[in-house]
Amino acid sequence: MTTAALEPRAGRRCHNVLNSLHATSYFAPELGKELAALGITHPRAVNFAVRAAALGPVGAGAVTATFYNYKHELVARHVPAVWAIASPEDVLAARARAIDTLLRRLLGEEAVASAEMAQAARLALRATEGCSRSARPLYSAHADLSVPEEPHLAYFHATTLLREHRGDGHLTVLMAAELDGLEAVVTHTATGKGMTPKWVFSSRGWTQEDWDAASDRLRERGLLDDSGELTPKGVALREEIESETDRLDRAPYEHLGAEGVARLTELGAGFARAAVAAGAFPADLLGKG
Repeated sequence: MTTAALEPRAGRRCHNVLNSLHATSYFAPELGKELAALGITHPRAVNFAVRAAALGPVGAGAVTATFYNYKHELVARHVPAVWAIASPEDVLAARARAIDTLLRRLLGEEAVASAEMAQAARLALRATEGCSRSARPLYSAHADLSVPEEPHLAYFHATTLLREHRGDGHLTVLMAAELDGLEAVVTHTATGKGMTPKWVFSSRGWTQEDWDAASDRLRERGLLDDSGELTPKGVALREEIESETDRLDRAPYEHLGAEGVARLTELGAGFARAAVAAGAFPADLLGKG
């Protein structure tokens, strides 16, 4: 039920803390262990399988399109071959087992079983009621999955839905801004909030040559200066991209209402801080260098 109007960027702040916990799964040894038991051992294959499994046994083209900032040649080395190793259904089941173990390790048994976790799950799931399927393939595919009964897994499921809902809309905005996948990464890294080039090269398949070529294109548009920093025009474009993404993603948080968003943000921030304190992310993941 909608209550008072949301404060500016309240939805973005809520999403950011929810996504912080969700993103721990991409660095979780538990995930690699569970998928290795299925025969999927390459880190990139693990990533593609886990995030794309809800789409079914899709090909490389669908993964490149929906993930957006991965080099297609990297995707094609693992997809669709990964589905010959394990079915999407088996991957999803393995992910659920891994997330259960991961959250218990990062947050502790007390937090997993807490009333706060149950409340966070209820609020996050209520927010997802405001999501829309149109032109949102990753969100829509995950929305077809059953909601887990255990609150901590239901909470993770809801964070996945909200992450992919915002992400699908974000890609629409990036296309409208005429930024291809790597250009989007370069400009995001230049803000200091994105992945370092080291992680982009190792996880997305791009090379230094690719990065330099994208940087040259951005300089030609007046978005990047000679030192690799955003120009005022580049800063304005990134701010516009985030604001437009907020607009396309406002419905879930408007549906939850200001009071619910505030409470969910508070709860989510607590879980995210605990995960970070437990070493959920590599120390050199974010930044410009």
